[in-house]
Amino acid sequence: MKRRDHHLQHRAVSRPSSLILLIAALASLTGCERQAVEAESKPQPVLAVAASVSSYQPVASITGEVEARIQTNLAFRVSGKVVERHVDVGARVKTGELLMRLDDSEQQSDLKIAEASLRAAQADVKQKTLAYQRYETLLEARAISQQVFDQAREGLATSQASLESAQANLETAKDALSYTALKADADGIVTARNVEVGSVVSAAQPALAIARDGPRDVVFDVYEAFFLKGEPSQEVEVSPISDQNRKATATIREISPVIDPQTGTIRIRLTLQDDQSWPLGTPVVGAFLGPAQKGTVLPWSAMSSQNGKPAVWVIDPATRTASLMPVDVSVYRSGDFIVSAGLNDGALVVTEGVKLVRPNELLDWES
Repeated sequence: MKRRDHHLQHRAVSRPSSLILLIAALASLTGCERQAVEAESKPQPVLAVAASVSSYQPVASITGEVEARIQTNLAFRVSGKVVERHVDVGARVKTGELLMRLDDSEQQSDLKIAEASLRAAQADVKQKTLAYQRYETLLEARAISQQVFDQAREGLATSQASLESAQANLETAKDALSYTALKADADGIVTARNVEVGSVVSAAQPALAIARDGPRDVVFDVYEAFFLKGEPSQEVEVSPISDQNRKATATIREISPVIDPQTGTIRIRLTLQDDQSWPLGTPVVGAFLGPAQKGTVLPWSAMSSQNGKPAVWVIDPATRTASLMPVDVSVYRSGDFIVSAGLNDGALVVTEGVKLVRPNELLDWES
């Protein structure tokens, strides 16, 4: 009997304990539901800005390089075989410095022949002059006829003409000999070499290229699409790729009127300021400003998408909810993008918390 009473007493004690646990569980569930309801009714905090249409200039960063304002292609004026080369690419040269030489044996022979012809013509003129003077005296004494005197005078004139021709031939031979030596026409740096020792070149065939000392240009090859809305601003900010903190302002000097058929680009030459003595061939980057346009500038954090196309969340102040609005983006830039269509001026656009926004959800925004 004692054991049974003890068992009944134990069951009596267990029932109130189970009831307490059940009440606690119901209270906990009620609390969670209350928290969920409160969470659902609490507005989602976001940041928003009022869309404002303003003017901007699209920027295109394009790479180029520094070149000399004047570059000269040097060539021999006569054909022949290259026998000497005294410079290489990168060498600094002075005006009149010997750069290359052709085999001049043929020109030397022509010069000797011209010199001999000149000496013969000079001797003939001297002889014809003495004969003319003698015939002139005999004519005064009426020892010869006028016809004989006229023949002597004609012979002297012919001899003098031959002398002039021999002198011209000698100068031509000297010029031809000088043309076998290729000399620098200005101070500068050799930038290209097209022939080597032993090469047979023709007249006017480019042999060397020299970048003259003096003003420097920055050359860019820009794609045609950049010009569809007009020419860029005259002033361009440029800097070496290796040191982009070293900035300089260059002015557009020349825009090519034709498109390169191989690259589809248009060449633009900019003039560097005189105090920018950047080495030839320095790679640079230029920030080209396009014509002014209008649009709404928004930070990247405002970007969303709808059916794979750009969109932004626009807040309706009356309902305190946001809806996804598709937009047309004209320019993507580092840090922001520019909307050209799809937004009304003054529309509230969510810029922070975009991923937390849901349709018909209450929002609490700050500008």
